Amino acid sequence: MTENTLIEQAVLPTFSDKQAHVGMPPLARTRRAIAFFEFWPTPLVYFPVAMLWLFRAIQHRSLTLPLCANPGFYLGGMVGESKATNFSCAGEYARQHIADWCRVQNDLSQADKTLNTALETMTASGLHFPLIAKPDMGCRGQGVRIVRDAVEVADYLQDFPDGGHILFQQLVPYEAEAGIFYIRMPGADRGQLFSITLKYQPYVYGNGIDTLRTLIQQDRRAGQLTHLYFKRHEAVLDQVIPEGQPFRLAFAGSHSRGAIFRDGRHLITEALTTAFDRICQDIDGFYYGRFDVRFRDTQSLQEGQDFTILEINGVSSEAAHIWDADSSLREVYKTLFHQYNTLFRIGAINRRKGARPDGLLALIKGWQEEKRLGRHYPDTE
Repeated sequence: MTENTLIEQAVLPTFSDKQAHVGMPPLARTRRAIAFFEFWPTPLVYFPVAMLWLFRAIQHRSLTLPLCANPGFYLGGMVGESKATNFSCAGEYARQHIADWCRVQNDLSQADKTLNTALETMTASGLHFPLIAKPDMGCRGQGVRIVRDAVEVADYLQDFPDGGHILFQQLVPYEAEAGIFYIRMPGADRGQLFSITLKYQPYVYGNGIDTLRTLIQQDRRAGQLTHLYFKRHEAVLDQVIPEGQPFRLAFAGSHSRGAIFRDGRHLITEALTTAFDRICQDIDGFYYGRFDVRFRDTQSLQEGQDFTILEINGVSSEAAHIWDADSSLREVYKTLFHQYNTLFRIGAINRRKGARPDGLLALIKGWQEEKRLGRHYPDTE
């Protein structure tokens, strides 16, 4: 693949060369480029949450009660769950809103056969290039890449852990992306949209003079995240980007991979809540979690139309608006404490209805398997 091709592929073919963030509100300048807590280690951020979990566990006499908040999902969707299995919990109506997908198991000892099986499965599932390839078990944007032809599928399979499952999903022809957090108490007729997070793919813009390396270093936010972007684009760092050309630094809508998050709760409407209520009540055993979606534009999203679900995340979901650079540490813990108090409440109701949470050993095993595979996933695009 040539350097010019790599530069060209930094812009999706679904919008003009001179545009970025199509369908999204303008990416307004924040008071600070990065919040001081944005990239704290996860154990540090979640230590107070762990203390809250322990307190509630003593109250409810169950360390793993939140795992039955979503009794239809493996471990409630906390860790180690299959994205494809989560999709399979969706009924006929909900499936209409999920991007078409198929799942393939990798077998490095029979690479040609696995490639043929993957291509045949894609065709049988009605998929066509370009596609998204990502681990069936994984989180935080691990291993997410665009595959544009059979050669790139073969490359992805070669880099993927032997025996692991890969999800191939139709690339949605919208750039606008959001995380939509839904909560419904068991037995309630209606749920609520607790959070919306707008996910912006980060760009720098060429001036016809400076190299990509310099553009990244000079950017107010990207210049503080060079550890994320330099390795990903090392093949073209010393190339000059044409004047006015946007260069996309990250594709995956994950904060830890470089996406920019903004609080979008002002976009919550009655129509959007109703749309997700109907979808969520058609997903077996689902009460709590975040949907990662792509949508045409904010107007259609607020009307509950023209959006496609990329992933359904369970009880480990974050209301990701807390990672807006203008957020505060108070908002982070106010939100996380509300989330985990709610998880115990839902879990307690479901337990009274007959659900039984998995034990701590199952939780540890799921976490270990996810970590084991995650160490060997391909680099994220």
